[in-house]
Amino acid sequence: MTQNSETYHNFRIAVPADYENVFSHFYFAQNQSRETITKTLLPSYQTILIFSFGTKTLLNSKENTQIEIDKCLVLGTIRKAFEYSLPPQSKILVANFKDDAFYRFFGNISLTKHSPIHPDKLLRENCFTSLWYELHRMDNVEEQVNYILEFCKPYLLQRDKIAEQLIKFKEQSLNPIKAIASHNNQTERTIQLKQKIHFGYSVKEINRYERFLKAVEYIENIASKATKEDWFTIINDCGYYDQSQLINDFKHYLNLSPTKYLKFQQDICNPIN
Repeated sequence: MTQNSETYHNFRIAVPADYENVFSHFYFAQNQSRETITKTLLPSYQTILIFSFGTKTLLNSKENTQIEIDKCLVLGTIRKAFEYSLPPQSKILVANFKDDAFYRFFGNISLTKHSPIHPDKLLRENCFTSLWYELHRMDNVEEQVNYILEFCKPYLLQRDKIAEQLIKFKEQSLNPIKAIASHNNQTERTIQLKQKIHFGYSVKEINRYERFLKAVEYIENIASKATKEDWFTIINDCGYYDQSQLINDFKHYLNLSPTKYLKFQQDICNPIN
């Protein structure tokens, strides 16, 4: 779908350096047109907090059911793409939690897949509803973001030392689970559980996702330069065994083939870009 730039606005907002270990970025979108705009959100392996203003934003499930976002909603680790719709006169502000930040904020709470839940239920208090009313009074998006950042300060727990090591581990030739377990004189199973609890995904899951994301970046680069796709180069440079493995990843995350993603990528929101 092609949107009129005068009636549909969307952009990402960088966070100050002091919050770069909490949020990767914020995302804002506003629909001032007369038609509902539907987008597909790529998987990000992040947990996101969505604030909805104006007409209620809609989440579309694979079962063709719709969920209205009333004020705010948390979506657990985004492992697969899903559609969302912005009706006329709606706007959203999305906070993207980074690494272990969701655990540091909400504690040991498990969110299955990207099941939606109201954040007040996670903290068992009415603070996010109150936060929404404060944000609703503000017309400036940057002011809203700054208010959210200040709101977060009292809730953030200190980062776990194992989580810190997992985040900073850069030795690509080594298995991070084995290396950190050995360094801390703990079992691999203990480190695996720490990884899953604090980040919401395993090392194996995130490695597969990062391989897929690299392929997505290649394809988007092809589209931006209007050059002919070279699937062999993509397969080789992104670490795929063959074309079927590349296709399987795209169908797993997007339910689209790489060729169809190339064709329709203008209607797909990549949270990493």
